[in-house]
Amino acid sequence: MNEPERTILCMKWGTLYSAEYVNVLFSACRAFMRGSFRFVCLTDDPQGLAEDIEHYPIPDIGLEPADYYHGAWPKISVFSASLYGLSGRALFIDLDSVICGSLDDMFDYDGELVAIDSQPWGRRPGGPRTGTGVFSFNLGALPDLVARISKNRATVVEKYKIEQDYVHGELENIQYWPQSWIRSYKYHLRRPPIVSWFFDAKTPPESAKIIAFHGRPRPIELIRPESDRRYKLVSWMQDYWQSHGGSLS
Repeated sequence: MNEPERTILCMKWGTLYSAEYVNVLFSACRAFMRGSFRFVCLTDDPQGLAEDIEHYPIPDIGLEPADYYHGAWPKISVFSASLYGLSGRALFIDLDSVICGSLDDMFDYDGELVAIDSQPWGRRPGGPRTGTGVFSFNLGALPDLVARISKNRATVVEKYKIEQDYVHGELENIQYWPQSWIRSYKYHLRRPPIVSWFFDAKTPPESAKIIAFHGRPRPIELIRPESDRRYKLVSWMQDYWQSHGGSLS
């Protein structure tokens, strides 16, 4: 009996995140996966990607250029009815993520869409807050998310502002990862101001599978702190980056 097809997806556009981010993510996923999987980068520029990385253009779903930089709206294109012939279960991972535990269980976690619940991270009141930094779904199963944007882009963007609020508002029965699986660098590992200059950031707990970065700092600012002197070198981040083929300079 053949195993269900598994695909890890990422997306790169513009110049904020280089091909090196994709290559490091690919290496880390390979280290933390058992069995076969496909690694696919949807991008406007495949130059510099490692040879074993599959790459395709970001599907055109009728977005305007501004939608690429005010909310990560291109992510919605992964829900296309037919995405370059890919099938099975997909796990989408943002480029500014650190892989630190097995990803296999994430493909077996049931749900039409399984996403991050970031509500507890900032101790916000209310119910779940859907985050799209790491999410899983069955390829081709949610084409209405694309169709609504293609037909009424301006209305959708005006109403929701950012893509994760659109997903939250338009999908019912979203499932969420266990909080122990996805940890936030900003909320769970970063030391308080001043203290951070004397003590390294906390290391990821053993239960964590992925460390999510959102906003500042970005991973590269902890690996090469000379790029922004507001941030201090984090030794375990340097070790992670270098062990997966990234450069320290």
